[in-house]
Amino acid sequence: MKPFIPYSRPILAEAKLIENAANFYAQMDTRRTIRDFSDKPVPRQVIADIIKTASSAPSGAHKQPWTFAVISNPEMKRKIRVAAEEEEQKNYAGRMSEEWLRDLAPLGTDASKPFIEIAPYLIVVFKRAYDIHPDGKHKNYYVNESVGLAAGFLLAAIHQAGLCSLTHTPSPMNFLEKLLERPSNERAVLLIPVGYPAKGATVPDLERKPLDEVSVWWE
Repeated sequence: MKPFIPYSRPILAEAKLIENAANFYAQMDTRRTIRDFSDKPVPRQVIADIIKTASSAPSGAHKQPWTFAVISNPEMKRKIRVAAEEEEQKNYAGRMSEEWLRDLAPLGTDASKPFIEIAPYLIVVFKRAYDIHPDGKHKNYYVNESVGLAAGFLLAAIHQAGLCSLTHTPSPMNFLEKLLERPSNERAVLLIPVGYPAKGATVPDLERKPLDEVSVWWE
C-alpha cells in the first residue's frame, strides 16, 4: 500500500468559495475553439506546464494512461497536415452523414486544415490501452474516462495560460501513431493545435445551453 499523507489544501470561507467558482466560470466561459492561429512563438515552458496540469487529472487506479506528444517541428507538422487532410477529404466526401454535414455547416468547417502548420505547437493526446513493462503488459483501467478528464484539464490549462486551441479529430487517427512512431499500446484520440489567435481571428457567434438544460437537481 502506498503511504498516505495529510490533505493540505485549506478550507475556504463560503464567500471566497462563491467568488472563486464565479470567477473561474467567467473565465472559462470566454474559452472558444479557434481556427485562425498566429505563428507567433510560444515559450516551451508554457506548454510543459500545461501538460503537467493535464497530467494532474484523476485516473483509474492512478495509472495515468496517457501520452502527450508535442510537435513544433515544421516538417512533422506538414506531414501531419497532409495526412489529416487526406482523411478529412474522405469524411466530407462520403463518410459523414447528411445530418452531420448539416450540423457542421453553420461552423464553416471543411477538409482544409492550415492551422495544423500555422499554430506553433500541436499536442496529440494518446491513450494507453495498457502499459508495457519488462515483465509484460500491465492493464490500465477506465482508460477512456481517464484520458477524457486529462484532455479537459489540458484545454482549461491552455485557456488559463492565455492561449487558444482547437480540438481536432480527423477520424481515423491511426496515421498519427505511425507518423509519430508511437508504441503498439497507444492510440491517438485528439489533435490539438495550440497558440495565439491570428490578428482579426473570428469565431462563430454561439450560445451555450443554460444551466437548466445541462443539469438536474434533487434538493
